Amino acid sequence: MIDIVFLVISVVTIFSSLMVVRAKKLVHSAIYLAGALIGTAGLFILLKAEFIAWVQVLVYVGAVVTLILFTIMLTRKGEEE
Repeated sequence: MIDIVFLVISVVTIFSSLMVVRAKKLVHSAIYLAGALIGTAGLFILLKAEFIAWVQVLVYVGAVVTLILFTIMLTRKGEEE
């Protein structure tokens, strides 16, 4: 059962990581980055490293992705396109 969960989380994380690079819009890329970081936190949970998983979610997903999204909104990058 754990192998199937590992496989699903790994596929989602790899897909999100590839879409970060391939996405045409910055907002979509930031959303995929959040998905990749949450997938990484899921892998940490499978490794029984819950503290590192929570730090991953709080610091990277909570702070970094939010900062990126606010930066995109404040610079009005979408209006130029």
